[in-house]
Amino acid sequence: MNFHLMTITDAKEITNWKYPGEYSFYNFDDSPETFQELVDGTYYAVRDNDGQLLGFFCFGRNAQVPEGQKQKLYETENVLDIGLGLKPELTGKGMGQSFLQAGIEFAKQQFPPKNLRLTVAAFNARAIKVYSKMGFKEKASVVNNGTEFIVMTMEEEK
Repeated sequence: MNFHLMTITDAKEITNWKYPGEYSFYNFDDSPETFQELVDGTYYAVRDNDGQLLGFFCFGRNAQVPEGQKQKLYETENVLDIGLGLKPELTGKGMGQSFLQAGIEFAKQQFPPKNLRLTVAAFNARAIKVYSKMGFKEKASVVNNGTEFIVMTMEEEK
């Protein structure tokens, strides 16, 4: 998998992705603010060796939910927040672990964090299962705009 800073071309493709059912919660809009966020330097597009866009990762504050920030859930030192999205057609096909593992390895090279943290919608059982298998543990929960989120952390192995 190849990582690169997200471009406008990547952002346009991602804003056209449509997730089915309850996962439509993850659909992006095509507002100027969305494009600005996607190309602000915190988002990375992930392509396969044939150049097909597989998904994206974001790192830092953009991977947090606003209510969690207000409640000071993200004020731990030496923790990198990660967010991710897999192309809708690729979800539920067993790619989650390898995609997340590639993102973790990229994060450790780019940002060398002590620990990793992610925030996931509580209804997203598929993602939570993958994150748990990869070693993330639930640390807190928060409701943001009517949706419950779980904050999970992967601590450095001792």
